[in-house]
Amino acid sequence: MEIPVKNNLLQNLADKSITKQDLLRTLEGDFSILPLVIEGVSSHKAAVRYGCASVLMDLSRDHPERLYPYFSYFEELLDSRYRILTWNALAILANLARVDVDSRFDAVFIKYYSFLNDEYMVTVANVVGNSGKIALAKPHLAQKVADELLKVDKISVTPHLTEECKRVIAEAAIESFDVFFNQVINRDGIIEFVKSQLNSPRASLKAKAEKFIKKWGHARDSRVQIVKESEV
Repeated sequence: MEIPVKNNLLQNLADKSITKQDLLRTLEGDFSILPLVIEGVSSHKAAVRYGCASVLMDLSRDHPERLYPYFSYFEELLDSRYRILTWNALAILANLARVDVDSRFDAVFIKYYSFLNDEYMVTVANVVGNSGKIALAKPHLAQKVADELLKVDKISVTPHLTEECKRVIAEAAIESFDVFFNQVINRDGIIEFVKSQLNSPRASLKAKAEKFIKKWGHARDSRVQIVKESEV
């Protein structure tokens, strides 16, 4: 694809003469247009707004160092009136955690996990689903992440978050726990949570819980292991 003139990029995205994939390739070939793409997230045109946010989310996965200088911007985007942009920001901040040399995610941790109390299932699921990569990027936060995820059983039911939605979220939590289980100190709490899902009416949740217990059920709480080893 011929690289569009910079000033026409957002218009071309709006009129669909380029795709999000085209824009991403253009951006990866010329990072000087990054501020323009970030500006596009504020567009009143939905195609531009969501297209640019999607491109930035993909960029944060493959080139997090390019977006890290804009960390504060994405933190502010969490409060967007557009839920989709909040979801994008949750994913982007999680991706930036692995290049977070200034511990900026640590400072936003409480705000990030406050979205577990959101009334929309997709918002909660985004927090839960991104938690594995956060814990792997920041092992010192792994226990805190686990403690937050263990609260998902107690989230409130809303018109946008049913009991079945809670089961979907519990399934996502088990998937995340599987990613960073070895980083956690209080493993018993996780095992107890997963065991509580073994009789779930949701077949996929029950199967995931069974698989997790088969894999990790023998693991001891690492605090107990540390104490016993110190007694030797």
